[in-house]
Amino acid sequence: MARIPFGIARLDSIVGGGAPPGSVVLLSGEAGAGAREFVHTSAAMNGLYYGDSEAFDLHYGDLAAASEPPAEVHYVSFTAGRDQLEREMAYTMETDLVRTAVDHVQFRDLSPEYFQLSPIPREWYAGETRTVSDLAAEERRESALGALADYLGAHAAGNLVVVDSITDLVAAVSDDMNWSDIALLMKGIQKAAYDWGGLILLLVQDETLGPTELGHLMDAASGTLQFEWESGGSKRARTMFVKEFRGVLSRIEAENIIRFETEVHEGGFDVSGVRKIR
Repeated sequence: MARIPFGIARLDSIVGGGAPPGSVVLLSGEAGAGAREFVHTSAAMNGLYYGDSEAFDLHYGDLAAASEPPAEVHYVSFTAGRDQLEREMAYTMETDLVRTAVDHVQFRDLSPEYFQLSPIPREWYAGETRTVSDLAAEERRESALGALADYLGAHAAGNLVVVDSITDLVAAVSDDMNWSDIALLMKGIQKAAYDWGGLILLLVQDETLGPTELGHLMDAASGTLQFEWESGGSKRARTMFVKEFRGVLSRIEAENIIRFETEVHEGGFDVSGVRKIR
């Protein structure tokens, strides 16, 4: 079976080339522990594959025999546009790499749908309204959840889609959007993803969720990657482990790997080592 590469070279090689098509993967963890850098790198490397083969070989290397990069890469954000996300990627990754990669990443900014019912001034996220058609469009604008569902329905089939982030949806829970709406949407994404055959990465900061809410999200995902900080002496280290992942965890268990040691460098997120059962 063909695999869709995460874009993290060593991880992909260990799990047989990437994620099984139709996977919905939750990336959960502590702030700064690597989850956001993981999705940035995933989008960038899959975009770089089409943008610059030499740079891709340099930063990623050879694809596994079973790997088949997605035809399109999509990055959905509720609070940021392309320019902001490109700048954030360049904080850790090489600037030229990012510039080349993002030309092959389609960004969708859902800020207008996300902030429309909030007290945030409209010009902060949507600019000045200049025409009657702009005002009419605002009247017709759907909810952030509906806009996300529509976008996935139109673009997720066979592609990589990053959703940044579910934490933003949790922060927006109110009379107009409650937790059950979010949980049901996640279940719906899980069901549809099987037919779409792509790879969907859902970013969440677990410090914002209670055990019940996090459990709902994990139950609606094909797999969960957990990112944590570990302290030893005067140093802190980033680590990642796979809590559950159908079609992937069995490969990791066969290698007796219990945890991945990770790092972030100019090529993005990377696996620097593995810890095995001894």
